[in-house]
Amino acid sequence: MKRNILVTGGAGFIGSHVVRRLVNAYPDYLVVNLDKLTYAGNLANLKEVENRPNYRFVKGDICDRELLRDLFARHAIDGVIHLAAESHVDRSIHDPLTFARTNVMGTLALLEAAHEAWNGAWEGKRFHHVSTDEVYGALGFDGTLFTERTRYDPHSPYSASKASSDHFVRAFHDTYGLPTVVTNCSNNYGPYQFPEKLIPLFINNIRHGRPLPVYGKGENVRDWLYVEDHARALDLVFHEGHTGETYNIGGFNEWRNIDLIRVLVRTVDRLLGREEGASDGLITYVTDRAGHDLRYAIDSRKLKDELGWEPSLQFEEGIEKTVKWYLENQAWMDEITSGDYESYYERMYANR
Repeated sequence: MKRNILVTGGAGFIGSHVVRRLVNAYPDYLVVNLDKLTYAGNLANLKEVENRPNYRFVKGDICDRELLRDLFARHAIDGVIHLAAESHVDRSIHDPLTFARTNVMGTLALLEAAHEAWNGAWEGKRFHHVSTDEVYGALGFDGTLFTERTRYDPHSPYSASKASSDHFVRAFHDTYGLPTVVTNCSNNYGPYQFPEKLIPLFINNIRHGRPLPVYGKGENVRDWLYVEDHARALDLVFHEGHTGETYNIGGFNEWRNIDLIRVLVRTVDRLLGREEGASDGLITYVTDRAGHDLRYAIDSRKLKDELGWEPSLQFEEGIEKTVKWYLENQAWMDEITSGDYESYYERMYANR
C-alpha cells in the first residue's frame, strides 16, 4: 500500500530516526519531512536518505497554515506523524510563550489542516501525535507507573504545552472524528540527540574535562528508552494502533540521575582509554531547577499486549552503543556545539 506521510520535526533527534526508518523500510511511501530547522534541527542527521526518491524535505513552520494546506494538497498527504515541538524544560522556564506557540498553536494548525484536507474521508488516514510522559506530572518512590489512564498534572511550561496539545488532538477525534492516535514516551537517548540533553551533554563534557552539572542531589529518577526502540514503536502504532487510543512507550528502565551519570563517566573513561571513574571529580551539584519532577516511569504493557512491542536493548548495551557513537562522531558534535548551544549553557550555569 502506497502512503504519503508528513513527518513534522523530522530533522530533530527522534524525528530523524523515524524518517530514516520510514524511508528505508517503506520504499513505496513518500515521506515528506517538514522542519523549521531551529537550533535542534540538523539536516546532517539525514544524509543517509537525503537523495532517496521517496524522501522530500520542506523547510517551514508548523504554524504556517497556508504552507500546511499546500503540503496536504500537493503531496496528497494521508498520514501525519507529528513530532515537531520545543522540548527542553529549562528553555520553557525562560521562554514559555515560544513553547505555547509551537507546541499548542502549531499542533492546532496541523490538526486543522488535516481536518480540512481529509474532510470526513477518514478511511486510510491517520494523525499520530507524539507526546511525552511529563504531561502526567511526577511520581513518588512507591513503585507506581504512569498508565494511559493517569490524570494529567503538568508542572513546567513545557509539559503544560504538551498536555494542551494532547487535549486538542483528542478533541479533534471526539468532535470531528479525525482518526488520531497519541503516544506518550519516556526519556529517549541514542545517536543524533542535541547536546542540551543530559546524556550527550555529559558525554561531551567528560570528553573535554568540563564540569558535569547535576541538579539538586541527582536523586530524580527517569525511565530511559533507546531512540531506535521508540522509532520502532512509533512505526507500529502508526500502522496498527487503534484509532482514538493512547499508547505509552517506555523502557521499563529507571535510573537515578546520579547513578546514570556515574555509568556514563565509567563508560566514557574506559572507551577513551582512561581509568574508569577518573572523571568522577567533574560532577558538580547545582541549584535544582524550578518545578523539577521527582520521578517518571512508564507502564508500556498496553502497547506490548495489544501490538506486541517491547524494548530490544538492555540499558547498559544501549549506553555502550550511544557513547561509542558520540565518540566516533566528534565532528558532528563539535559542529553542533559551536554556536547558540554553548552560549546558552554558559549563561545558564554562570552563577551556579
